[in-house]
Amino acid sequence: MRRRHLLAGLASVGVLGGAGAVATGGVPDALGGGEADGDAPAPVEPVTLDTIEAPGSRDGEVTLPAPDRPTFVDFFGTWCPPCAEQMPDLAAAHDRVGDEVLFVSVTTEPVGEAVSEETVVEWWHENDGDWLVAADVSAELAARLNVGSYPSARAVDASGRVRWATSGTHTTEEFVAGIERALDR
Repeated sequence: MRRRHLLAGLASVGVLGGAGAVATGGVPDALGGGEADGDAPAPVEPVTLDTIEAPGSRDGEVTLPAPDRPTFVDFFGTWCPPCAEQMPDLAAAHDRVGDEVLFVSVTTEPVGEAVSEETVVEWWHENDGDWLVAADVSAELAARLNVGSYPSARAVDASGRVRWATSGTHTTEEFVAGIERALDR
């Protein structure tokens, strides 16, 4: 009986790993899945999210990744101390890349339900956010971009392919270098 459980568990890991590879357009580089023979990862299917009226942002919608435009997406949570700690580096990276990419921070918190929009706006203001901020309440974009921890960031090229994916805090230089991968520099 234990042998069946072990085999079922191993099969589950394989299925989940395969699903993650499909969701992200390939096997992560750390697992030996770098671009072989010039093969690029599959494009990410865009998702339309509600934006939040906050400093540098507007009330409305945004489609991510943006069609025909490089996109940088920072995933954060208002409950996440490292997310707040890296805001100055994100701001500096935003200032450096300017309008070359669509620069967006996204929370997967249940905005409008357990977390009020005012809570997000207050956090955004306290941490000097000054660019577009959106809510991925269903976590659909996070799932498509294989986000599993916070903070996380993704740089996506104009064709919708993830060119840089990372989790944890980073410096301004690291953010800019990741974004430049999506700009084909």
